[in-house]
Parts: sequence; C-alpha cells; structure tokens
Amino acid sequence: MSTGQMPLVQHFQELRSRLFKIALSIGALSLVGWFQYDRVINLLAKPICNLDSSLKTRAGHCGVLYINGVLGPIDLKFKVSLLIGLVLASPIWIYQIWAFVAPALSKREKFRSLLFAGFAIPFFSLGIFIGYLVFPVAVKGLLGFTPSPISNLVRFDDYLGFVSKILIVFGFAFELPIFLLALNLIGVLKGRSILKPWRYSIFGILLFSAIFTPTGDPFTMLFLALPLIFLYFAAGFISLLIDARRKSNISID
Repeated sequence: MSTGQMPLVQHFQELRSRLFKIALSIGALSLVGWFQYDRVINLLAKPICNLDSSLKTRAGHCGVLYINGVLGPIDLKFKVSLLIGLVLASPIWIYQIWAFVAPALSKREKFRSLLFAGFAIPFFSLGIFIGYLVFPVAVKGLLGFTPSPISNLVRFDDYLGFVSKILIVFGFAFELPIFLLALNLIGVLKGRSILKPWRYSIFGILLFSAIFTPTGDPFTMLFLALPLIFLYFAAGFISLLIDARRKSNISID
C-alpha cells in the first residue's frame, strides 16, 4: 500500500507462509532424529538406566524403563524425532519469527532486531544445554524418594515428556535477556525501566521457575532461576550502557 502498511489479509498470508516454513524445517530436521534415535535414547535414558551396560549384563533388558503397547515403540520414535527436529530447527523458526515482525520496523530497528535473532539462537541452545545438564540431577533426586523395598518402573513416554519440558522451558527462559535487550535497542524499554522493579522481577523469575519446572523440587527451580536472575541484571546493565551511548550521540548531534 502507498502508506507503507500491509493489509490484514496479507498479514495472515505471510503468517501462514512463515508457519509453513517453520513446520517444514522441523519436519525435515526430525529426520535427523529418526536416524539418530538409538543414540539419543541412550543419552536420555542414562540417568535412570545405562542401556549400553544393560545389554551386556542383563541380556538386553532394562527393567526400570518400559514402553507400553504395540504402537508404543513407533510412537516414542516419532516423539523423540520431533523433539530433536524442534531443537535443531531453532535457528530457522527464530529467524522466521523475526522476519514476520521486521517489516513493521524502520531500517535502523530492523538492523537492531536482527541482533536479537542472532543472539537468540545461541541463548536458546545454551538453555537447552543447561537443561540437559540439570535433568539427570533432577531425575536422580526425585527417584531417591522411592522407598528401598519398592521398584520404580518408569514409562518412557512419561519420562520423555518430563525431559522435553525441562529442555524447552530452559531454552525459552534463556531468551529473557535477549527479549529485554531487543526492546531496549528499538527504543521501547529503557535500562532504568528494566532494573527499577528488580525486586518484583526476581520474584517473578522465582515464580516462573517454580511453576514451569516440571519437577517441582527446589534444586531444579534454583538451577533455572539463578542464571535467569544473573542474565536479567546483565541485560539491564547493558541496556544502561546503550542508553548512555544513545544519549551522548544525541548530545553531539
């Protein structure tokens, strides 16, 4: 349009196109998970049962973990493949989200928001990695409450859902500082506005960690909350530096 605005129908068309590309990328990269299924299963199962050693010592049987039903094995393989596709496709779907928002921004804002897309990808990966380091500790801690005379049989579907929630929550939670910096770079949020309600922000981070960590134990909550608090303050102080530099440039002009 001559006003530079996009009609509502065109917005929906672009959204549909972006969602299609996201779905296609996740589906394509899920094939990697399909062919790496055995290796991934070994990594995920290690906190409960070492499948490699069980093949040697227990004739291929891991009595703690089990898959239920005739369709259980193929269903589990699809779920694992989809989880891997979602993680591997994160650079693509993060960029697609940015590309959908970018047309509404000025040239300077587009460049600055591109930094958001660039940093959002490694921070999402960092969150996934920390979640991967945390979930074995959470699993062993929670299983430690099982009374000694009782065996705890774990259905692998439930276990996979538990692991997926930890990884995805940690991945998205680590986007917090990037989101704050992106708002600061496009001039929506000042550094002082980020840091001023720091007490409420810390309470909100603790509340978020308590609600969205699937374990409910204080250790996993702190493993998520403490890095987020550090990243929150880091984003606030970096925003202050950006504001000071922006103010000095305006004064010089």
